Amino acid sequence: MCNNKGMSINCLGNRVQFVILAMEGPDLYSLAGGLGVRVTELSRCLADMGYPTHLFFIGDPALPSIETSNCLTLHRWCQWLSVNYPKGVYDGEREKIRELETAWPQYVIKEIVEPGREKGIFTVFLTEDWQTVQTTINLGKLLREKGLQRTALILWNANNSYGFSEINWKQLQEFAVITAVSRYMKHLMWQHELNPIVIRNGIPKRTLLPVPQQEIDALRVHYPGLLLTKVGRYSVDKRWIMAVEAVGELKRRGYRPRFIVRGGKEEHREAVQQRARQLGLKWQEIPKPDDMSNRGILEALSRCDSDIYELCFHVPEDFIRVLYAGADCVLANSGHEPFGLVGLEVMACGGVVFVGSTGEDYASNLINCISIETSDPREIAVYVEALQVQREMASAIRYNGKINAEAYTWDKVAAELFLKINFLAFQRGLLLNE
Repeated sequence: MCNNKGMSINCLGNRVQFVILAMEGPDLYSLAGGLGVRVTELSRCLADMGYPTHLFFIGDPALPSIETSNCLTLHRWCQWLSVNYPKGVYDGEREKIRELETAWPQYVIKEIVEPGREKGIFTVFLTEDWQTVQTTINLGKLLREKGLQRTALILWNANNSYGFSEINWKQLQEFAVITAVSRYMKHLMWQHELNPIVIRNGIPKRTLLPVPQQEIDALRVHYPGLLLTKVGRYSVDKRWIMAVEAVGELKRRGYRPRFIVRGGKEEHREAVQQRARQLGLKWQEIPKPDDMSNRGILEALSRCDSDIYELCFHVPEDFIRVLYAGADCVLANSGHEPFGLVGLEVMACGGVVFVGSTGEDYASNLINCISIETSDPREIAVYVEALQVQREMASAIRYNGKINAEAYTWDKVAAELFLKINFLAFQRGLLLNE
């Protein structure tokens, strides 16, 4: 058993282990969005607190199938399938889901739950999103068949509303506690006559470290005028076209905006580029530089002269943080955002973020961010213009955002999670501390 250390609220005792199941995970092959970041950082946090933690995900077929470091064990599932699906975690999605449904419950009970029970260890399962629903149900059935249901608690979490039409909610509720990532998602799920427990997202403490001023200065030497940035999948929900139209509107108003973006390979990218061309905006693709340091990436950008600069490679976290801190604003202006992790990440860097008005529970308009109420790009332009004139408002937003982000570090989120687990175990008469 690992040693517990650094817990702010130790209400679980030291005889608990965690098993997390998600399609996404820490490998580049497995990262497609916020889910991968969520399970990666949550599992690290739980392990750092001393709890044996197992993260199962659809992993890179070229990496070890099982990898253990201190209290954290990574299980790269479906590698035998992924080798035939090189495009990433959701390539061959249905086949991978079927494999999880048939093989994973038996494996995890035999290798983790039963050995844990023999040592008096309680198992908490955290399964994520619609792809794991039938696997979660099958797990619950098998635990019941083996008489293990009182030594484990299953939480199934909704990070988005995707796939809701395929879910047998009645059966899922029979075996799992349904949770959601925000109050926004909780309210959406009321439509299905559900009342999920909210388990919010968090950020790692390292994101609160100051971004070196010399790195910010180096960015602004190249872009002394109006600088905007946006990072996220090319999804309609992310309102990329609205962002591009806002850049066009700012240019029409006489500014010389520069827009540095990082998207993905999604089909919506073509529509976004087409809209940029219609607005007379020059779009330039930036290939992966030989030197992937912050300096190397900046040099690659400096060789281009454009309106929109698309970073066509996986951008290191260090450079993303420089962008967030150094840009005049970061556009995370989604129309449907179950949580909005980017917003918190920007705040942690001391940046100014424009968010939507859906799942961003942490957002307070004009206090720690700009919260966009409409889909009209002129709303973004008006706020950007105001920030250029009222510098003290921009400074206050940066300061307040940083303070706000400190309340959302994973250790604080985990402390809240532990209390909810304790309550749910007590409510169900489970053997949490026996």
